[in-house]
Amino acid sequence: MALRWRIAALVAAAACAVAAAVGVLVHEFSRNRELSQARESARVTLDRAAVTYARTGDVQGSGAALDAAGLPGGLRELVAEGRRGTEFTTGSAGPAMWAARPAGSRVLSVRVDLTTTMRDIGALDASIVVAGLITTAVVLPLGVLTAGRMSRRLRTAAGTARRIAAGDLDARIAAGPRPRDEIADISTAVDTMAGALQKRLLGEQRFTADVAHELRTPLMGLVTAAELLPEGEAAGYVRDRVRVLSALVEELLEISRLDAGAEHADLSPCPVGPLVYDVVARTGLDSKVVVVTGEDAESGTRRARSDTDTDTHPHTDADADAATVRTDSRRLERILTNLVVNAHRHGRAPVVITVADGGRTVAVRDHGPGYPTTLLDDGPQRFRTGARERGTGHGLGLTIALGHAHVIGATLEFGNAPDGGALATLRLPQVLPPTEADPEDLANLAGLADR
Repeated sequence: MALRWRIAALVAAAACAVAAAVGVLVHEFSRNRELSQARESARVTLDRAAVTYARTGDVQGSGAALDAAGLPGGLRELVAEGRRGTEFTTGSAGPAMWAARPAGSRVLSVRVDLTTTMRDIGALDASIVVAGLITTAVVLPLGVLTAGRMSRRLRTAAGTARRIAAGDLDARIAAGPRPRDEIADISTAVDTMAGALQKRLLGEQRFTADVAHELRTPLMGLVTAAELLPEGEAAGYVRDRVRVLSALVEELLEISRLDAGAEHADLSPCPVGPLVYDVVARTGLDSKVVVVTGEDAESGTRRARSDTDTDTHPHTDADADAATVRTDSRRLERILTNLVVNAHRHGRAPVVITVADGGRTVAVRDHGPGYPTTLLDDGPQRFRTGARERGTGHGLGLTIALGHAHVIGATLEFGNAPDGGALATLRLPQVLPPTEADPEDLANLAGLADR
């Protein structure tokens, strides 16, 4: 049950409990007061009748009776003991208050009818019930309204916290004045936490960018010096390490641009099927490409051409039938290249690339140990490659792929296949083809992708 309805139920229960308690108290007070007045009235009448009986030997007109037939048995026994008393009864004749005392060998008694009095108390009880229902009907909407406002504020805080967790560190719960209560304290704490996280993250991003820029200049000199070394095993090893270091610096610079939001999508028509084949060819890695069209799937295995290949890349029927997607082909190629390289580097063959949903969904799967739990829970982290069996690397490839996917408005999901192996799924956004969209729509779409 939602919090607002829990609070509303509590308010309704409290209102009903208060109304019931007040009703019981009022009922008992009114009943006891009426019975007390009736008892006093019966005693006074009985005393007057006793005086009249003692003086005249008759009770005619005094309101009393001698040896009344309806006298309660308990009261009759009390009089037999020479005592007097009163008793309230609710017999077939209706509610009444009796008073009796000895009168020589006879019993002198007075009966005060309380039918009207008890009817009035019943009417009072009904009025109390109606008042309680009306009070509950009035209080309950107010409780629901108040609880709804509290629930909305808490949901706003929770939604902002989720946006912050998703990476939107500019998100804040409220900018205006807030009521001074516990929810406001939570909101202030979340906003303060977001500000501190944003400040720290921006500092780390600036540090990464500064380090990458500072390393780039001496690295260029190191690359030049490595090329001037005489041929040999040591020189080859140095050149290889320099190339690795150069690639690392370039990846750091690329990540810093993505972090800074300086990258923007350049949307254009892109046939995804042929692009996937080109990516496989450029990586030089043995991968299987499956293009799904409708209910059928055309698949082909292509080993990338080596430097000595002279044939041109063949386009299959599946390539020709593949739907054209409007996206940034350069960034899409970068994403797919990183996914394929990561699958070969950290997984095991065969690596299968599946293009489906008219080219809007591309899945890259290997048959290795799968993605580690930390990556599935927290997403790709720079300089963290996960489990040891996933191989070696800097942990930047998937981070860069995820950053470019965000730029083009796509979603990149990481998971493990049920029968083993890592599975990365890229889902491109739904975009109208150029022939079906007017220039204003395309301009708005391009602006959305920029954000």
